[in-house]
Amino acid sequence: MSRILLGVTGGIAAYKSLEFVRLADAAGHSVRVLQTPTSRRFVGSASFEALTGAPVLVSEFDEDPARGAFPGQQPPGHRPLHHLELVHNAELYVIAPASANTIAKLAHGLADNVVTTAALAGQCPLVVAPAMNANMYEHSATQVNLTLLRERGVTIVGPDAGKLASRGEHGVGRLADPAVILEECEQLLGASGSWHGLRVLVTAGGTREPIDSVRFLGNRSSGRMGLALAAAAHRRGADVTVVAANVALPVPENIDLRRVCTAAELAAVCEQEFAKCDVLLMAAAVADFRPVEAVEGKLKKAGRDRMLLELEATTDVLSALAARRSTGQILVGFAAEHGEHMLDYARSKLESKNLDVVVANDISSPGAGFDVEDNEVVVLTGADEVHLELASKREIADGILDVVTRLRQGSGATVGDDGRAPVRHCLRALPTRL
Repeated sequence: MSRILLGVTGGIAAYKSLEFVRLADAAGHSVRVLQTPTSRRFVGSASFEALTGAPVLVSEFDEDPARGAFPGQQPPGHRPLHHLELVHNAELYVIAPASANTIAKLAHGLADNVVTTAALAGQCPLVVAPAMNANMYEHSATQVNLTLLRERGVTIVGPDAGKLASRGEHGVGRLADPAVILEECEQLLGASGSWHGLRVLVTAGGTREPIDSVRFLGNRSSGRMGLALAAAAHRRGADVTVVAANVALPVPENIDLRRVCTAAELAAVCEQEFAKCDVLLMAAAVADFRPVEAVEGKLKKAGRDRMLLELEATTDVLSALAARRSTGQILVGFAAEHGEHMLDYARSKLESKNLDVVVANDISSPGAGFDVEDNEVVVLTGADEVHLELASKREIADGILDVVTRLRQGSGATVGDDGRAPVRHCLRALPTRL
């Protein structure tokens, strides 16, 4: 996805930078690392090199075998000033942890090591995540320095409160959780991401069709996959609208949310929003049938041994939208199937509904499917099949969007190329089914 340069300065929190690298890599980002000499007293360069697959620079005079390139990029043919080439090549520079000493240097334009030199030379967004003793963080000099950085447009990810490195000490100064730092980085990257300017419509959750005022016909969809897709599209810079059917999970910020209950309500909102979207991700589990008539009040069991419920078909929302699609729109459907004929059913859905992509998952597979954190899917297009092996739904969402990006690029649509292979290492291409 994006090229992130990480600067690591001295402090016990330096070990948390390893987790940041791991999370960023899992999210599909390409990472390079700069270290101050003091930071190596806490974490060695070999650990970062193992996680990134790239050399670490500790001095402005270090030779970089990659010549300033990030993993997945072709090194330049000349020999640039490597530490400067790295920051010029980065889409975002994050310093985590940032010590009080480094923050003072950044605030006053000093460049006496590779981390601060890159900060002064870089043109990309800069994120600073402080970590230090509480007294140092709360000192007026540190607070003034942080204010100066904010005024210059630097994003500060403030520290957490809790137990500090010194035995028995508590206070503000713990490095923010690496996942929180990465989320802030992705928010910044999204403003200029590869999907910037695209409008994405996502459906999530499962519809409920009322039987009476208490009971309904529903399904087990929690909305996790749809929300993961919405978050992934937003991280890439898209304007995202989510039509959420009975979703109880937290919805990502800065996303237009439309809540619905029934299939008819979902269809009505999708009809309003569809013409404006460039990509439709139809992840919601929409009921195929509903009761012919919902009873007002509550049906009573008294005197009944059985009850017959007459059902009628609901509108096929996806087919109806596909019938009036515009040139350039990408339509992605989802097929939750059970058993060995999953791909046959999914391929039939791809063709009969006039879709660009169908994401098929076997709900009988352990640890994948409804209301769990992970998933395993096969992404079908008209040309091939891509197997996204068991992973978090966040990673699966990025894999699906990688396929959509490849389709849009192939059709000449304007999605930017982030310089990385469109199918990440966790994907395995399968032979085209004939």
